[in-house]
Amino acid sequence: MARIMYYDVILKPVITEKSMTQMAERKYTFLVHPEANKQMIKEAVEKMFEGTTVENVRTMNQQGKKRRRGMIVGRTAKTKKAIVQLTEDSKEIEIFAGL
Repeated sequence: MARIMYYDVILKPVITEKSMTQMAERKYTFLVHPEANKQMIKEAVEKMFEGTTVENVRTMNQQGKKRRRGMIVGRTAKTKKAIVQLTEDSKEIEIFAGL
């Protein structure tokens, strides 16, 4: 496994209806590096967004979907999502503030 720095762990936020409703419960969803573990995700969120304290991290791996182009069958890339639960006394994450 290559050395992954904390700024390489979180790729982008996931903006869906479900993730937006979970923000009321202080849960935020991110696409993360496929080789990142829960401790790396927790450290990355706390370093990138100052004033936040992570209570819980849940991860899920998603397999790539099958795609065809003529007779050639392939797959899209695998992805990994993380749902990060913040503690009650931590600050909100600013990137989701205007949504």
